[in-house]
Amino acid sequence: MPWRPTRQRKAVLSALHECAGFTSAQGLHEALEADGIPIGLTTVYRALHALDRSGQVDVVREKSGERLYRPRPADGHRHYLVCRDCGLSTAVDADAVERWAEDVAGTMGFTEVEHTVELTGVCDRCRVTPAVRGSAEQHS
Repeated sequence: MPWRPTRQRKAVLSALHECAGFTSAQGLHEALEADGIPIGLTTVYRALHALDRSGQVDVVREKSGERLYRPRPADGHRHYLVCRDCGLSTAVDADAVERWAEDVAGTMGFTEVEHTVELTGVCDRCRVTPAVRGSAEQHS
């Protein structure tokens, strides 16, 4: 689907490029407002939806179900392993997933198939034993 680069969509995409990793629509809205760009939250959601449809962003869901966005690299769509605790995201080699999706689509007679693969876990920095986690929560 073609992407119509409106002023608001350009602002959202620019702000998205400024983020270190995946970010929410609300986080993006707050960043835009902090930069003095007057834009409504609904407009941010619409812009992100248009960017998603046009293939310009990668999207994952956090544990609450909220969609998080980041600019898609120029070489195409990626899959990520995302830490459920801190949100750290790492691109993973998913050639096997891509081949599987193409094979299933071809076998079933489908074309233009899209897919979503979400991998979540706990990164090394966030991994702690249950006893330590429990005592840390008690002292917070």
